Amino acid sequence: MMRNVGQNDQIIRLVLAVVLFTFFFVISGPLRYAGLIGTILLFTGLSGICPLYWLMKINTCERKK
Repeated sequence: MMRNVGQNDQIIRLVLAVVLFTFFFVISGPLRYAGLIGTILLFTGLSGICPLYWLMKINTCERKK
């Protein structure tokens, strides 16, 4: 798979991953496990590859001229 997550998109994903991880450690109850979604955002933010974007043919990377 080719890289399909742009720099701005990566920053947003990494910030949201940190926020969701804090939910996992701070909130109790079933809502706590929503924080595990941060794992997906962390992976896609660090790797620059989003399988969902690939299926939908979305690419947020800047194009080289």
